[in-house]
Amino acid sequence: MLANVSVEQDSAQHRVRVRNLSDGGMMGEGTMKVSRGNRVDVELRNIGTVKGTVAWVQDQRFGIAFDNEIDSQSARAPSNHGAMQDTASSSVSYAHRAPPPPKDSSNLRKI
Repeated sequence: MLANVSVEQDSAQHRVRVRNLSDGGMMGEGTMKVSRGNRVDVELRNIGTVKGTVAWVQDQRFGIAFDNEIDSQSARAPSNHGAMQDTASSSVSYAHRAPPPPKDSSNLRKI
């Protein structure tokens, strides 16, 4: 998957390859020059623009921590699938984190 990334206070957009995407961040690869701590805007398919901070840089790869979580499954869907995603996006995905504890814990098994 590809994304457009721009460093804050720089109007240039850079096309980068998304190597790893989760609800909380991504690993990108490209020739753009970023430093740890740079604020960035990332334009993702079916999501739009997401603000974040560069968490690490190694050679041409870098990690971005998003300010707010996204639905990473929606970003992976084909572009024309976004309009049909309305009902599915209302359900919460726990693919990258544990679900919340149940409201009634009396029926939990003790280990």
